[in-house]
Amino acid sequence: MSVVRRKIREFGMPRIIIIAFILLILVGALLEGQDMATLISDSLVRVGQNMLMALAMLPTILVGAGLNMGIAIGIVSGILGGLISVELGLVGWGGLMFGILLAICAGTVGGFIYSLLLNRVRGSEMLIGNYLGSTVVYLMCMFWFAAPFKNPTIIWPMGGKGVRTTIPVSDFFEKVLNRFLMFKIGRVTIPTGLFLFVFLVCFLVYLFTKSRTGMILRTVGNNPSYAAMSGIHINKARIIGITLSTVLAAIGINVYAQSYGFYQTYEGPLTMAFTPMAAILLGGATMKNVKIRHAVIGTFLIQTLLTTALPVCNQLFPESNLSEVFRIIISNGIILYALTQAGGDRR
Repeated sequence: MSVVRRKIREFGMPRIIIIAFILLILVGALLEGQDMATLISDSLVRVGQNMLMALAMLPTILVGAGLNMGIAIGIVSGILGGLISVELGLVGWGGLMFGILLAICAGTVGGFIYSLLLNRVRGSEMLIGNYLGSTVVYLMCMFWFAAPFKNPTIIWPMGGKGVRTTIPVSDFFEKVLNRFLMFKIGRVTIPTGLFLFVFLVCFLVYLFTKSRTGMILRTVGNNPSYAAMSGIHINKARIIGITLSTVLAAIGINVYAQSYGFYQTYEGPLTMAFTPMAAILLGGATMKNVKIRHAVIGTFLIQTLLTTALPVCNQLFPESNLSEVFRIIISNGIILYALTQAGGDRR
């Protein structure tokens, strides 16, 4: 019996409760006559399109800088790369990959500057990161107003100047990854290409964490005093970790946008930061222990819960706004719980 309790403790009671809640919701959806195939298909898409955003939290935790509260810097870098691709009229795989390439370049520059600033406020990275992320988003709001884009898909139709609040990618590279090698099991659609790309990035990050540089970053995060005595350049290691986190967020927003169907500019990136933080923490990460599986498990749990809960709530409370209230309660509740557990000892 003690072995069972130990296994439950290792896996985490909160995760067991959420899995049980998801199963309960699925049973309720089945009894209500919901389209189960659509629910499962939508859940898979949501998990795939959000996973890299959660993965972007890993390098900063690894290097001891905590949760990347300034992830919005990476998001706006990725949006900029994607919009330039749209501006040039690039479509299909070429359009998406060119946007991701530009996002990596912009994310590297933005992440490098961001890391230099965070190195000056060591110990307060999460607080300052939140401020810097918000500042960059609002600075970019001014840029979006004056950006020299000409593509009608990007600019406002009236006046012909300024970037729209939402920029659709339906005519360019919408669902390029989702449709690649896509197949069905019954009526459930499997977005094979999306998961292949996401797991490829996860595998590359895994190889990085096992490399000499990755081990140096982990040493800096776990024991900076020992790292300093060993001759490790701590600031340089932190620059690598924070920059990598920003680049992953820049890639992630392009994967998200091609699946979701559009980019959100102006204040949109501000609302995207907390869910990936909650996901990796809910998956079992702490400020001293973080692995790729934590991002995968956490994203699966939180996105599946949100995707399946809302249609059931809509069915129970038709013609009301309670479903949106329910979504906010669930998402914010998970975020609150995850943040309270951030310093815990879970594995």
